[in-house]
Amino acid sequence: MSFTPNPDMAYARLGTTGTMVSRICLGTMTYGSPEWRDWVLDEKASRPFYEKALAGGINFFDTADMYSNGVSEEVTGRILKELCPDREDLVIATKCYNGTHTPKRMNHWGLSRKHILAACDASLRRLGTDYIDLYQIHRFDDNTPMEETLTALHDLVQAGKVRYLGASSMHAWQFCKYLYLADQFGLTRFVTMQGHYNLIYREEEREMIPLCLAEGIGCIPWSPLARGFLAGNRHKTGGGETTRAQSDDFAGKMYFAESDFAVAEANAQVAAKHGVKPAQTALAWMLTKPAITAPIIGASKLTHLDDALAALKIELTEEDIKTMENPYTPHPVLGFA
Repeated sequence: MSFTPNPDMAYARLGTTGTMVSRICLGTMTYGSPEWRDWVLDEKASRPFYEKALAGGINFFDTADMYSNGVSEEVTGRILKELCPDREDLVIATKCYNGTHTPKRMNHWGLSRKHILAACDASLRRLGTDYIDLYQIHRFDDNTPMEETLTALHDLVQAGKVRYLGASSMHAWQFCKYLYLADQFGLTRFVTMQGHYNLIYREEEREMIPLCLAEGIGCIPWSPLARGFLAGNRHKTGGGETTRAQSDDFAGKMYFAESDFAVAEANAQVAAKHGVKPAQTALAWMLTKPAITAPIIGASKLTHLDDALAALKIELTEEDIKTMENPYTPHPVLGFA
């Protein structure tokens, strides 16, 4: 099987780079080892998702060393190599910071030069590839000088192990300082920001997204469906319809305010108007935002991928968008930990 761009898929530049990625990115946190989380699918159960993604025109895949303590990278690397042997057809992203040990071990996590270089080599081995297209820092490290982190990442690019650099959830001032220091010292700049952003959590619109627009940074948000909340599978009493909804304590800490349910209900109303699923309109809303390159979607059922692909065809009106956004209320900062 080789990758062929699907005419129903839209593609965009990765930030201001010349690399083109599908407007939907498949996140692979769901694939690896159920020993890590009970909602994770093993390699055999994961394979159909990669097949469907490639058939739908998705060429952009995001993983991390911490997912299933490294097994997600192994599964992603093996399946993609088998399904799409031409490496240049794919854009593979992974992340470092947390490492693969639970609990964390000294020097096996963070953004020190020592850990970044070791983590990148380990990810390359697990993925079975010579290079990583987009290497991202998973979180901000208060304990490591920014210059040390940037220099280590720059050296990976110079060595040919990494093509581009990205960052994930942090304060806008921290990201701005990274960009400033990279320019000051002639180091490789970050080209993407993977932030926490969806209809229910829009705090990134205050500072981070305007910064990214001004600096030409591509936004590839995580949790675009608020861990399934916007798909309608969470209940006010807690839990939900999927295995993940029933055991995901992290979501319970982020999305259960009254206003969150009001936003979800408004989204469902717009979905009913268009005759589609709420998950589709939630993604369609995100794709209207100029800073967004590609939301990272997780899929534990093949229908989740169908919904993501269908979202590309939905055209929301200004009235739809206003209806979906009006119930929103400010939130405390969530998702940096």
